[in-house]
Amino acid sequence: MEEQNIKLTKLAKCAGCGAKVGAGVLAQLLEGIRVHRDPNLLVGFDKSDDASVYRISDELALVQTVDFFPPIADDPYLFGQIAATNALSDVYAMGGEPKLCLNIMAVPESMPKEAVHQMLRGGYDKVYEAGALITGGHSILDDEPKYGLCVTGFVHPEKMLTNSGARPGDVLLLTKPIGLGVLTTAQKADMLSPEGLALAHRLMTTLNKSARDAMVKYEVHACTDVTGFGLLGHGYEMAQGSDVSMTIHVDAVDLIPEAVELARIGILPAGMYRNRTFAEPGVDAGDTELARQDLMYDPQTAGGLLIAAAPQDADALLEELRGCVPSAQRIGTVEPYTGGKRIRLR
Repeated sequence: MEEQNIKLTKLAKCAGCGAKVGAGVLAQLLEGIRVHRDPNLLVGFDKSDDASVYRISDELALVQTVDFFPPIADDPYLFGQIAATNALSDVYAMGGEPKLCLNIMAVPESMPKEAVHQMLRGGYDKVYEAGALITGGHSILDDEPKYGLCVTGFVHPEKMLTNSGARPGDVLLLTKPIGLGVLTTAQKADMLSPEGLALAHRLMTTLNKSARDAMVKYEVHACTDVTGFGLLGHGYEMAQGSDVSMTIHVDAVDLIPEAVELARIGILPAGMYRNRTFAEPGVDAGDTELARQDLMYDPQTAGGLLIAAAPQDADALLEELRGCVPSAQRIGTVEPYTGGKRIRLR
C-alpha cells in the first residue's frame, strides 16, 4: 500500500520532543509578558508546569495542556499513538484524569490520505485507552507533518500536583527508563538494533495512567513528566520551583544499555545540548561518566513521571508502581537548599 512506503521521520528535521524549544530560550521568550491574575487560576503559564489548572468549584478543577511534534516513527499509526501518549502525560503529571481531547495536525499536501488516516487512528486508539474522548480538532497544510493533542482533564483542587512542591526528605521516584532520545536519533541514522527500536516504541506508547493511578493513593508533594527537557532539565525546574536541592544516584537510574553505548560514540540528539546549556549551571556532576551525563540531559518523548514522594509513603508507592510499571526506580532524595548547585549526581 502507498502509506507503507512513506518514511515520516525523513520528512522532519527533528523528532518528537527533541523538537521542543529549549527551556532557557522559552523562559526568555515569555519574559515580560503581562500575566493577568485570577484567584481561580491555580497554575498558569508563569509557572514551569506541565499544564494549567483552573478551579471550577471547591471539588473540581480543570486541567488543560497542549502538545504536538514532528514524526518520531515512520509508521503513521505508531506516530499517532506516541504523540497522543505524550500529550496525555501532562494531565497525569498534575494528578488529573484526561477526559476531552482535540486533534492538532499539520500535513504536507502530498501525504497519502491513508497515512493521515492511520496517524489519526493511532491517536484515537490511545485516547480511548486512556478513557478519554476526541471531540474535534484543527488541521493545516505544512511541508513537515506534525501531530498532537489539546487535552482537558479534571482534578480535585486540593489534590492537584505541581512540579514546585517537593520538600526536604522526599524520595525521588522515576517510572520509565532514560535514553529514548538517543535511541530515536540512532534509528534515524539506521544504527539502532531491532530490539532497541522495539523497546523505544513500547516505552513511548505506554500511558502514564497506571503510574498516576498508583501515585494519587499516597502522599506525593510534586510530580512532572520527563519529556523534552530531559531528566536533569525537568529535575532542575522542580528543584528551582520548590527551592530545594536534589541528590540523584546515577547508578539507580535505569539508563537503557544500548543508549549508553550509543552515547559513548557520540550519537546524541540536538535537544541534549540545549538541555545541557539550560540545566548544567545548576548541576554538580561529580565524577559521572560523560556519556551517562549526556543521557541525563537526553530529551525523552512520552517519558515517565518524576515523583517527589513523602518518605513514609515512598516504599509502598514504589512497590505498587513496580506492580504496574516494572521499570519504576528509586533514584534519589530531596534536601534543603543551602546555596550552590541545585542537583548533585552521585
